[in-house]
Amino acid sequence: MQNKNRRNRIQKFAVTVSVLATLRAGGRDEGPGLPPLPQPGGGTGPVGELSYIYYDRLYGSECFRIPAIVKTRQGSLLAFAEKRWKRASGDSGDIDIVVRRSTDNGATWAVGVDVWNDGGNTCGNPVPIVCMETGRVHLLMTWNDGRDTWGPLVNGTGHNTRRPFYTYSGDDGLTWATPREITTQVKDPSWNWYGTGPCHGIQVTKGEYKGRLVAPNYHTTGSTAQSHAAYSDDNGMTWHKGNPTEAGIGECAVAELPDGSLILHGRQSSGNNRYYAISVDGGENWGPLAEETGFVDARCQAGMVNSPRGLFLSNAASTERKNMTIHWSLDNGRTWPKKYVVFEGLSAYSDLVMVGEDKIAIFFEGGVQRYTDGISFQIIDLDDFN
Repeated sequence: MQNKNRRNRIQKFAVTVSVLATLRAGGRDEGPGLPPLPQPGGGTGPVGELSYIYYDRLYGSECFRIPAIVKTRQGSLLAFAEKRWKRASGDSGDIDIVVRRSTDNGATWAVGVDVWNDGGNTCGNPVPIVCMETGRVHLLMTWNDGRDTWGPLVNGTGHNTRRPFYTYSGDDGLTWATPREITTQVKDPSWNWYGTGPCHGIQVTKGEYKGRLVAPNYHTTGSTAQSHAAYSDDNGMTWHKGNPTEAGIGECAVAELPDGSLILHGRQSSGNNRYYAISVDGGENWGPLAEETGFVDARCQAGMVNSPRGLFLSNAASTERKNMTIHWSLDNGRTWPKKYVVFEGLSAYSDLVMVGEDKIAIFFEGGVQRYTDGISFQIIDLDDFN
């Protein structure tokens, strides 16, 4: 997901919604043949069964990927994605991070705001974290030179390397501070590929580590993938890297359990089962990996969120990238007796957010022609799980 002379400097893109709406009249956000914005509720978009917030050619880009979503202290929903200008470039090339904001629980969405745009370079892997004490929305992201692809980035022959950055919003997601590099704080020099998230992070709510911000991240060392947490105990001023999990998992999601421990659920390197680990020290260290046998997985990123009603995890519950499903655990992830099939068609990355005591929302990639057709938003009543 992931310098050209001075163009590789990190630029500030703190743009208000009203200014961006004005720019859309004659700027990069509109072009010939651009499809209309979705209707209220995300709109039906190109696929009637899917309620897209982002979809092909919106704002002129060829596709959107990598969803992440949070609910702010004010109650707004912030839906992040990678705006990919060229579909064929995959996880590299000209990629920006964009966010759309809803103040009515997803019924309508404001025009997208560019959080980070560094010209032709790759700005991706959004990990938003909400601080419930201050209301600040923290965001971790990852950068790489747009000319570099996976191979050169992993074997160290690229123009640059994968570099994590941090920004924040103090006004409920309307504007964003200049991204600040945190590579030396959270990336070990021996790690080559690095990815923040992608999905939301958490703030610990109880126990010795109460108030800590935790981002679920991953990295590779040679051909070995591992997950780890990046964390901050000073409201995002400084960040630290936790120790990695055992080898074998990459993209991951994190949630706090009722006793204050953390669960990290990861995409594995092979096979069709996920693995998870538990931390009792706020993400600094992780216990042994345990195999998740409650459902099948397409070897893909997943979303996870905890609530007073239980732990929820969303994934493409198949050996292929399709059958987007939310699983519900009543015993902190040991078993998953309930589920809700959101979309049986092509689907991949996802994230989850609670939008009420008895309602959960999913923000996921899905489509008919390809799973990257768009990113859809849907609210599900917990009574509809079986």
